[in-house]
Amino acid sequence: MTFDFDTPLSRLDSHSVKYGLRRVKFGRKDVMPLWVADMDFAAPPCVQAALAKRVAHPIYGYTLADAGVFEAIMDWQWHRHAWRVEKEWIILLPGVVPGLDIGVQALTQPGEAVVVQPPVYNPLCESAERNGRRLIRNPLRWTEGRHEMDFDQLDAAITPDTRLFHLCSPHNPGGRVWRREELERLGAICARHDLIIISDEIHADLVFPGSRHLPMASLSPDLAARTITLNSPGKTFNTAGLHTAYAIIPDPLLRARFIEGVHRLHLEGPNLFGLTALKAAYQEGKPWLTALLAYLKGNMDLACDHIARRLPRVRSTAPESTFLLWLDCRGLLLDDAALRQRLIDAGLGLSPGTQFGPEGSGFMRMNVALPRAQLTEALDRLALALS
Repeated sequence: MTFDFDTPLSRLDSHSVKYGLRRVKFGRKDVMPLWVADMDFAAPPCVQAALAKRVAHPIYGYTLADAGVFEAIMDWQWHRHAWRVEKEWIILLPGVVPGLDIGVQALTQPGEAVVVQPPVYNPLCESAERNGRRLIRNPLRWTEGRHEMDFDQLDAAITPDTRLFHLCSPHNPGGRVWRREELERLGAICARHDLIIISDEIHADLVFPGSRHLPMASLSPDLAARTITLNSPGKTFNTAGLHTAYAIIPDPLLRARFIEGVHRLHLEGPNLFGLTALKAAYQEGKPWLTALLAYLKGNMDLACDHIARRLPRVRSTAPESTFLLWLDCRGLLLDDAALRQRLIDAGLGLSPGTQFGPEGSGFMRMNVALPRAQLTEALDRLALALS
């Protein structure tokens, strides 16, 4: 079975955030948008067919999740990640980001502390700060083109009023897939300080050959008892606009507190089309995902080779996961504003590294999930802008 990732698809009249906010974000609407983390590829044919079939029934009222939804999640986690998940552990959500806020509100009090590892997907920090919690930063170290955890700094930074640890696994924006020994060492520190872990694992299925994603909660019974796993098919199958995600919480007391937070915000009603897409993707989407990962790996290799040949002062290392390339532009000796503007002037809209915390200064994040001919054009523009 073959799938087409090369044919460009116009998104100009599709109410796309990536395209529709270009003037707001970059001051002009003709930049190539390589910022928002969704893909410029059609969703899998199985998802399109399932949605079309459901649309044919003309009533779109309040929706229940049938047993097939939970079975699809359970089967996917087992066959993809060798993790046995029970039905009662699963709580449906409208998104991973709401899950972060629910966790902070339900499991901490104002003024208590949450640990994050910047540079990191900014809602992990915002979920603490906008809810009146104190943020403890455990910055990742950028070592030879990849992020590493600083365990000694983490152990020293945790205070008696620290309650939560926000983990991004696989890591966004750096693309690291954390190894078992790293996760186990992190888990031991969290256990010693009695921290609950909220693990954002939305990129778990976008892992390239040579690496393997390990769900934090799958490593041991103790870690399962202190971990809330947040996931969604949205990144994997390019269905983020359907706002469907889920939490997996093995511990019954932790689960009850989280569910109370869901009810408090009236977020328990699932999205009809999101559930339809989830079930189709998890049940029938594996061949498409296999082809997607091969295509994304080709794009990553192309981008890294291009940058190495034409931009010797920019460092890029092919990530172990995601479709996001983390560019180390510090060798250009430009401040963040000048770096961003130079790219905009070349017609490129990337995410500035500072969006992921001050630790991202001098970096840019580039989305490479687009048809290869368009990526090649973007890379040519990048070379002209930064050479």
